[in-house]
Amino acid sequence: MINIAQMIKLKRLFMKKNCLLLLSLSLLSIAGIAQSKTVTLDYYFNHEFKKGGDGKFNTTRFHYLWEDKESSGYSILGDIFKKNGFNLKTLEVAPSEENLKGTSVYLMVDPDNEKETPNPNYILPEHIKVLKKWVKEGGVLVIMMNDSINCEFEHAKPLTAAFGIQLNQDIKSHAYNDNFEMAAFYIPQNDPIFKTAKKVYLKEVTSLTLSKNAKPILVHQTEKYTVAAAAKFGKGTVVVVGDPWFYNEYINGRLGNNNGWDNDKAADDFTKWLNAIIK
Repeated sequence: MINIAQMIKLKRLFMKKNCLLLLSLSLLSIAGIAQSKTVTLDYYFNHEFKKGGDGKFNTTRFHYLWEDKESSGYSILGDIFKKNGFNLKTLEVAPSEENLKGTSVYLMVDPDNEKETPNPNYILPEHIKVLKKWVKEGGVLVIMMNDSINCEFEHAKPLTAAFGIQLNQDIKSHAYNDNFEMAAFYIPQNDPIFKTAKKVYLKEVTSLTLSKNAKPILVHQTEKYTVAAAAKFGKGTVVVVGDPWFYNEYINGRLGNNNGWDNDKAADDFTKWLNAIIK
């Protein structure tokens, strides 16, 4: 038989173990929150609308949206980010110090010109100031442009130039009549970022000229122009790509999955690399 003293001792031991268990669970929860990473996709500078048969803009948003599962969307890229440990978020207003809190990667794609939206939101000096401060403190800014016809360059150029990356506003890597091979980029062996991708597709891109400490991360194998670059800035990193690249149509959509194209692998490699460089 257990006497009263033994019962009190057992009760105290039970309570102590439960307290330790609750403390452990709390610490794990806090660690999980600290380790969670969020990629925020800009919906402010990219705020594009479709046009109707009359040539006028209608109310249908499209192009590079997480929720868009059509060829124009980023739904597959969003799934890849989630698979690699990211939460997805969107930002419908201009970036600020307050609304970028909690964001690990801020992804800006194809800022609008007047061809794409009736009232474009341009990248202004006050936005550049906010983004420079945010990157300097450890943020990762990814800017994915487009060719000079389908993208706004005048206001985007000062943003990338602040990090030593000049947008040349040209059009390279043409592909005619679905001759996809014309727009192939080959990844060199032992690439530090694209570890599994070997051949990728980027069509009608703008090339980049680098200064300061910016470094190329994707260069055309024969023409030797840079189409993607990265620059350290304070505690953070800026990445610029001369193409929207990872939208559904070309994550092996039209390219086909059995023809040696690795845009899906490149997207996976890229998001894993972003995860690794976040401070």
